[in-house]
Amino acid sequence: MLCCTTKLKIYSKIVQSAELIIRKIKEGDFQTIARALTQVENQLPGADDLLRTLIPSKGAKVVGITGPPGAGKSTLVNALLHLLIQKGLRMAVISVDPSSPFNLGALLGDRIRMADYYLNPNVYILSVASRGSLGGLSAHIIEMLDVLKSANFDYIFVETVGVGQSEVEIAGIADTTLVTLVPEAGDEIQTMKAGLMEIADIFIVNKGDRKNADDFVKNLKLLSHSKAGAWEIPVIKTIASEEKGIEELVSAIENHQVFVQRNQNRKLEMYAMKAFQLIQHKRMKDVGRKKKKNQIRRKLEVGDFNLYQFIADF
Repeated sequence: MLCCTTKLKIYSKIVQSAELIIRKIKEGDFQTIARALTQVENQLPGADDLLRTLIPSKGAKVVGITGPPGAGKSTLVNALLHLLIQKGLRMAVISVDPSSPFNLGALLGDRIRMADYYLNPNVYILSVASRGSLGGLSAHIIEMLDVLKSANFDYIFVETVGVGQSEVEIAGIADTTLVTLVPEAGDEIQTMKAGLMEIADIFIVNKGDRKNADDFVKNLKLLSHSKAGAWEIPVIKTIASEEKGIEELVSAIENHQVFVQRNQNRKLEMYAMKAFQLIQHKRMKDVGRKKKKNQIRRKLEVGDFNLYQFIADF
């Protein structure tokens, strides 16, 4: 048994260590940020204490970028980084890659198109695996974003895997959600309405030099107008590979950020959704994939495995 004095010394060291980590994160030390992100993503010892100590910056803008595969999301992020660096701003990018169903590692790895910015002192880029999350995001994305918010970045971009309608959870963690499409998606609008199309704060028609791009923009404007509420959803045409339309896009993002800050109901809804997701993860943290796999293996060996009975017993 440890005496009270020893316990107090250990607790004091933990507090001092947390304070040092928080200070270095706030100073923008990339090594400390990387360690903190690894700690919270993998729920390593001390992660909860770190999260309770964080002081997220109110000025950090979280922008989610989603859309179907091939829409040019990575190229768009690259163009945004180039413009915002010229404005003297600091950015972080989380690229959520699809993960292998076997080892849960990221399949795509680092984004080649952002290679120019990996050594830039004002840009922090991280690729993470979705690890089987149906919403297209990493399970601990909320906690990771709060670490980055505490590092005083001006913009934090979250680029999702592009899995379609199940990706709507991005709206719960981003202040502004960009839905990126290409002109060829025109025939798919009706089928997309119920899911991906419902979460857009800003529509982007990328690769706007392609055939029928202008017609697609008009159709999207009609759709966005029909579903608009207090915020009139803009439709921005871009050619990200040539950095065309990016200034207009940044302006639309800034306008939406002002709208979000004034809209208390939006903030309340986002916090409620985050709280729900965090509680859900906490309740499920003891349900290990490996453990369940071993239990199923034993059942299969006996020969009496029934999936639904297995779930009911759980």
